Amino acid sequence: MKKLKRICCCSLIFALLCGAAGCVNQHPGEAAGSSENTEETGESEPKLVATSPAIADITDRLELDLEGVCQTSGDLPERYADVTQVGMPMSPDLEILKSLDPDYVLSPNTLESDLQPKYESIGVSSLFLNLKSVDGMYASIEDLGEKFGREKQAGELVEEYETFMEEYDAENARNEKPSVLILMGLPGSYIVATENSYVGNLVKMAGGVNVYQGEEDEFISANTEDMQTKDPDIILRAVHGLEEEAREMFAEEFETNDIWKHFRAVEEGKVYDLDGELFGMSADFDYPKALDELQTLFYGEGE
Repeated sequence: MKKLKRICCCSLIFALLCGAAGCVNQHPGEAAGSSENTEETGESEPKLVATSPAIADITDRLELDLEGVCQTSGDLPERYADVTQVGMPMSPDLEILKSLDPDYVLSPNTLESDLQPKYESIGVSSLFLNLKSVDGMYASIEDLGEKFGREKQAGELVEEYETFMEEYDAENARNEKPSVLILMGLPGSYIVATENSYVGNLVKMAGGVNVYQGEEDEFISANTEDMQTKDPDIILRAVHGLEEEAREMFAEEFETNDIWKHFRAVEEGKVYDLDGELFGMSADFDYPKALDELQTLFYGEGE
């Protein structure tokens, strides 16, 4: 079991450091279903598979049915209660996928470099959605709405988002922006989240200034000495995968590594652990709750 955890952890780190860009990136497979023309004419519904919970939520709100959906320890929309499960988001079962003969498999573009060749090997077309940011998610929603005849549903979702952000930005317009260091904890290790990651995007939307700006990757490695020179006002600790172990790692690191005691944020008690359900790897519709939590941490009473 420990060996399996190490393998999963290494695979996760590789995926985090190898994200792709774009909104909806399309990859046609040689043996893909032939219903694209009928989609455009409205004669039939597309056969779709969603390989992440965030994407399943998107397709549900667009009122799209699925042929297959990912496994998850969380909840999936009721619409997909009896839909065939195709395995975990990072490693969907290719045999099951092929047997479903979908028109498109929908996956996050953070996993594109790993999954696209696998989909191509079984002749399945794929669409990779940009879930690195809230803006990217809604751009992907608009693209899907246009492609699958759900413009009305997509438009309503975008309008809700724009209304929320207008009100949220107005509330924080006069607040002084704090500088923020974001750590992403994995079992046994941690990395720095830049503003190009989803949690980094949320921090930016909330008015925080990432101390590691100008980076191209979503996550980078940095030593504690360099982090200290950034002198962050606030340190946020996010976790992904085996959350309990990751939090224990953070607690031990901050207790035993003496350098943390010299960070101003630590001295002032401004180190906060983020809820893994709200601050995950992919954008989802819980972003208002995440932004409200950051608003409290940045400008109110942090806990």
